[in-house]
Amino acid sequence: MVLDLECMDRIYLNGYVPNLQVGGQVVGFLASRGFPIPSPAVVARIGDRFRASVRSFAENNRIPLVKFGRGERKIERMRPYLARQASTGRSAVAAIGWAQEFQRVATCTTTEARNGGAPHFGWDRAERRVTCYYFYVFDDEFGPTFVKIGSYFP
Repeated sequence: MVLDLECMDRIYLNGYVPNLQVGGQVVGFLASRGFPIPSPAVVARIGDRFRASVRSFAENNRIPLVKFGRGERKIERMRPYLARQASTGRSAVAAIGWAQEFQRVATCTTTEARNGGAPHFGWDRAERRVTCYYFYVFDDEFGPTFVKIGSYFP
């Protein structure tokens, strides 16, 4: 873990699961979740389920889901939602923004099956464009903040 302090009013905390940073650990993680074959199709299902859960959470709680444009200042776009939530005096998610961004993620290579055998999957890390969600929260004690989550595995 590294805590990077940019300036006095902002703290960035990057979290990650260290055991999912190498291929063997990815295979072990998938096996522990009931997927004995570490297929990229399984990873796609996990990501699809997460994205559907975010949409469902937003819909069920009447939270605006906002797509960020390329080069757009996210905080400027979210400021009205945060102000509206602040005016209620209650802590809550004010809005959820999303954008396609490059992230370093687990990536899979596939070697085709030969002689009736099974295909072979190899896991590594690479930069890929993935959907990132920004949960903008107004907290009545802390004030406005956001949590960014990449929707791709891990």
